[in-house]
Amino acid sequence: MSGAVALVVAAGRGHRFGGELPKQYRLLAGKPLLRHCLERFLAHPAIDAVRVVTNPLDAALYEKATAGLALLAPVAGGDTRQQSVRNGLESLAADAPAHVLIHDAARPFVTAPMIDRVIVALGRSAGAVAALPVVDTMKRAAASGARIEATTSREGLWRAQTPQGFRFADILAAHRAAAATDLTDDAAVAEAAGLAVELVEGTEENFKVTSEADLQRAERVLAGAWEYRNASGYDVHRFAPGDFITLCGIRLPHDKSLEGHSDADVGLHALTDAILGAIGAGDIGQHFPPSDPQWRGADSARFLAHAGELVARRGGRIVNLDVTVICERPKVGPHREAMRRRIAEILRLEQDRISIKATTTEGLGFTGRGEGIAAQATATVALPAGLTAGPS
Repeated sequence: MSGAVALVVAAGRGHRFGGELPKQYRLLAGKPLLRHCLERFLAHPAIDAVRVVTNPLDAALYEKATAGLALLAPVAGGDTRQQSVRNGLESLAADAPAHVLIHDAARPFVTAPMIDRVIVALGRSAGAVAALPVVDTMKRAAASGARIEATTSREGLWRAQTPQGFRFADILAAHRAAAATDLTDDAAVAEAAGLAVELVEGTEENFKVTSEADLQRAERVLAGAWEYRNASGYDVHRFAPGDFITLCGIRLPHDKSLEGHSDADVGLHALTDAILGAIGAGDIGQHFPPSDPQWRGADSARFLAHAGELVARRGGRIVNLDVTVICERPKVGPHREAMRRRIAEILRLEQDRISIKATTTEGLGFTGRGEGIAAQATATVALPAGLTAGPS
């Protein structure tokens, strides 16, 4: 296997957390804590696969929490976190990836830019750890814990988080060599093997849920912490000789075709631009330049799916899409529902969030003269305002 695999460690029973339900299966904004981080790794284009290390006693909880997610089969953990990670690594060895990112299931707010930074660093170093520099004054307590014994310099100190990424062969060998030890994290395992591990910037929101108070903090981050963005898109293509057009993802018989970028689907092009605009990601030409021959005749569904993936990478969701097709013919009405279904399929979206309308220009202008088709679209996207992506 090439590329990167995310290994999410969820085998603990959460005794410090309290309660009968392991913390990774507690609900956060209506979804299990575990599912929040899995969805973020699955949405990242550089992550080829995701595997969870679980406790077999939690099999029913795991199946319910991950229903519908495209995951590798889970693997059973061990008595300690280090043993659980090693079990996960060993399960990947037969079809080894180039890189592995190891992440705690109890950190639900991993961001796409953080994943990017870890993966980029693996081009320079054997390992990379998301972390934050210590900014508070550090005090060492006396043995009793009641008095300050000394003030410790914070210079050079960082708080380690996950994901912690490694070149797969290196970290597997390091874990095998450290099998008799019990180290605190995978970076420590790598350090014990003499591997160079780089620090990359994490985020304050990437905290680990270890107590009921942490879960309440996570709820506060998500509750009402959405910002809603609206943007529009517009596209037009002229008619050319042919016998069909592609419109809003549907091939329609016609006495002409449309000429232009890819398959010249004005509906999907306008919609793609609207979504890209809502997240400040430019326009379709920046992502798929018309001068690049690989996009000649390409299915515009690829462009729309890419825009949807960018929203997901930011932890966002598409709230509503509205497309207006402007032409004299062909008639859109008979194909409206098929178009809505196709867009919903491309974006994995509920169909009732999509509207398709059509109008004419009463014979005026280039569309009225039957010279081409235009489309305009609006998109409403919700992004998590409480989460900062950190530097790109």
